Amino acid sequence: MNPAVTLQKRLAELEQIIAPYGSALVAFSGGVDSSLALAVAARALPKDMVLAVTSNNETYLPSELDLAREFAESLGVEHLVVNTRELDDPNYASNPTNRCYFCKSTLYSDLSKLAEDRGYACVVDGANKDDEGDYRPGRKAARELGVVSVLSEAGMTKAEVREMAKYLGLPTWDKPALACLSSRFPYGQEITPEKLSQVARAEEFLRREGFRQVRVRHHGEIARLEVGPEELERAFAMREEISAELLDAGFLYVTLDLAGYRSGSLNAALKKDKKTLPLISS
Repeated sequence: MNPAVTLQKRLAELEQIIAPYGSALVAFSGGVDSSLALAVAARALPKDMVLAVTSNNETYLPSELDLAREFAESLGVEHLVVNTRELDDPNYASNPTNRCYFCKSTLYSDLSKLAEDRGYACVVDGANKDDEGDYRPGRKAARELGVVSVLSEAGMTKAEVREMAKYLGLPTWDKPALACLSSRFPYGQEITPEKLSQVARAEEFLRREGFRQVRVRHHGEIARLEVGPEELERAFAMREEISAELLDAGFLYVTLDLAGYRSGSLNAALKKDKKTLPLISS
């Protein structure tokens, strides 16, 4: 079958999932997954019946907010920024292994109330099928609160999401994955605004320097830098400039991880020793 025909059929499937709701509030982070979910909602529903909501807090890079605004504006849908305070919850700030559950529970509870107050029929997120197989405590919160995961319901993998986003001409189709900054901390290490600011400053610097896939893992006084394998050589060549910036951000030591970027690399501790890692009952 013609690839374009296949994609058009898949797009129709996505639209058919959302259309019956009549209106939708989309949890919009600005990444490729939520961008596609928002774009599909804007196609399946009248644009004035779609609301994109972005959470603005210390756990996201400041530059991402402007990009989210621009994308929502390009679709012609209303964009609302809400201030969530995850760090006010000690269950979240203490950084247990199920930290994401408390984050998403707070976020989706707030968005569900907002949707109800403003008359939107459902809350939509950008979870894809691959997220169901990874360690994602936040998915439990989404299910408990009835969030519509349109991409996952359609069985779309991350690769398929990017393919569809490219087909629709979305500028985020090849955007590198960008999890919240709290994912930079080993489980059990307390998360504070000051530590998040260190990570944000370091990663914004590296992105300005042209690095695409970047994680600055916060190990107390040590910054462990992960970049894409193809960017390792350039990172090493820039070691003096990078070290100077990260030391100025407050780290005492700067290391370059020779394995390069790995999604969820800190989850390795879950397999190594489950007994000693903190878990808060949810």
